[in-house]
Amino acid sequence: MSDSIKHECGIAMVRLLKPVQYYLDKYGTASYALNKMYLLMEKQHNRGQDGAGIAYVKFDTKPGQKYIERIRSVKQQPIQDIFRRVFKEFNKSTKGIPKNNITGSWLKENVTSVGELYLGHLRYGTHGGNTIESCHPFIRTNNWRSRNLVMAGNFNLTNVDELIQFLINIGQHPIEERDTITVMEKIGHYLDRDVQRIFDKYKANQYDNKTLSDFIEKELDIATILKSAAKDFDGGFLMAGLVGSGDAFVLRDAHGIRPGYYYADDEVVVVASERPAIQTTFNLTTEKVKEIPAGNALIIKKEGKISMQRCLPEKEKKSCSFERIYFSRGTDADIYKERLSLGYRLTNKVMKAVNYDYDNTVFSFIPNTAEVAFYGLLKGVEEHINQYKVKEIAKNPNLDTEKLNQLLRLKPRVEKIAVKDVKMRTFITEDAARDEMVSHVYDITYDSIKRNIDTLVMLDDSIVRGTTLQKSILSILDRLGPKKIIIVSSAPQIRYPDCYGIDMAKVGDFIAFQAATALLQERNQGNIVDEVYQQCLLQKSLEKEKIINAVKKIYEPFTLEELNKKISQMLTPDDVLCPVEIIYQTIEGLHDAIPDHKGDWYFTGNYPTPGGNKVVNQAFINYIEGNNSRAYS
Repeated sequence: MSDSIKHECGIAMVRLLKPVQYYLDKYGTASYALNKMYLLMEKQHNRGQDGAGIAYVKFDTKPGQKYIERIRSVKQQPIQDIFRRVFKEFNKSTKGIPKNNITGSWLKENVTSVGELYLGHLRYGTHGGNTIESCHPFIRTNNWRSRNLVMAGNFNLTNVDELIQFLINIGQHPIEERDTITVMEKIGHYLDRDVQRIFDKYKANQYDNKTLSDFIEKELDIATILKSAAKDFDGGFLMAGLVGSGDAFVLRDAHGIRPGYYYADDEVVVVASERPAIQTTFNLTTEKVKEIPAGNALIIKKEGKISMQRCLPEKEKKSCSFERIYFSRGTDADIYKERLSLGYRLTNKVMKAVNYDYDNTVFSFIPNTAEVAFYGLLKGVEEHINQYKVKEIAKNPNLDTEKLNQLLRLKPRVEKIAVKDVKMRTFITEDAARDEMVSHVYDITYDSIKRNIDTLVMLDDSIVRGTTLQKSILSILDRLGPKKIIIVSSAPQIRYPDCYGIDMAKVGDFIAFQAATALLQERNQGNIVDEVYQQCLLQKSLEKEKIINAVKKIYEPFTLEELNKKISQMLTPDDVLCPVEIIYQTIEGLHDAIPDHKGDWYFTGNYPTPGGNKVVNQAFINYIEGNNSRAYS
């Protein structure tokens, strides 16, 4: 993606199912869980560059001994900063202690970071400052172990205002409007209720309070707590929680919008936002790592019982297709195949655009995340060329040796055209100077094409705003002197804001939206913009379940090709001398390539939750009224 956008966070959880001594004996290290957590988080570094955090819980500690600890960082390399501090404390605590004296029980008592339950988080902020206070995990503290709650997640909710009102109605006094705090307090409320339920159940039998606490910790009904708390969560989420008494859970939204995977054996339970992170960390084959089903919670009781329980009603799975196109690492077996397919399904459009000129077309890609889709496109081009060879030989079975060899040598011309040279910092405040610096983020391989002869095809994984294309990439590519530049997006046109975790919240930012509104004005259909605005305003008073996406009307008058043409015109800089054509993936191509992950609301406007329609309409109101804030803030 040549445009830089922020996206969703990542989580990592490790639960040891054996005593600490077991891992010390079997693996010869006192930091088995910490080592695994470090790897899980580093392997998901693509999901969080603004900050990170880790929390851990010890079981069966003595009163007065700390059993919950949290470390967070917003430094430039937050994961490394956290684990540098953790291992510094670890080494300091064990320094000078004879090796034979370092047992599992000694470690638990003397080293803060040694416990049984770990939760890590990688933050990629969608809004708010990149401060320690914004970093997960968050902790709700209490002197009762069973009332302590640690939470972290990858999510965004569209109805935080409603959830805050719930907290007010039950007598709480929220001091923040952050969705994570609100979610934690709502789950915490039902956790408190269940604690009280169990307490009341046994108190008539005159048990002492210490015994009552043991009953509570054993009988906590995590599934019922989550069902009660999450029934009105509107959004996409993967939420992980640790209870101070030792229970743990990971809850996924009813549509499976945000991803979550797990692995369990007799030694450990592991959860992460991406499957390859678990595979690499624990050396596992693909089939051993399972997906957390939509609407379900993976629940791990303190005694080690593992269960998967449905906590939200079954709904159509609408997992985020943008995960597959761009955000998640392409090393996942299924994502790799899907990205290949996305590129492959663009072949016919691309070959038509270059007029089937195999000799004078050069193929490349930008940025590196588009590489796998590029291989898929090349596969399709190779098939076209092979079909061409077969037809030519069938037409001319008596080709002389030289011409036959020339025909057989024909293959796609591939070059490494664009190189991302350096990540430019935004310390320059003047617009003109900053644009000049940004224009040098990418560089080219000079003399890699035939000037004024070759058509240059560049595959991008997606084009959101088109800013980098317009201000940098197209002008740089034009220096090579191509006859024509074709930019191909493996994703469809992004037309609508996301409200489930990806930082694409402002409808006016999208080049597809800008092209549609420009065409409306050119064709004297500007009244449609006013009609949509009025419809959005009228729907504000409706219950969100009755709201429809009024913004779809903006795009209805136009075909995909008309919008592609307008986008090409709008993004072509004045200094570019050759023609520029931009080709987008079709919705049909998307669904064919990624059949099992149907979340496509940013392309189609078909939001999976009622809050999505509310958000898109508010985003349009904000656009018309010049309000630059996010529609779900």
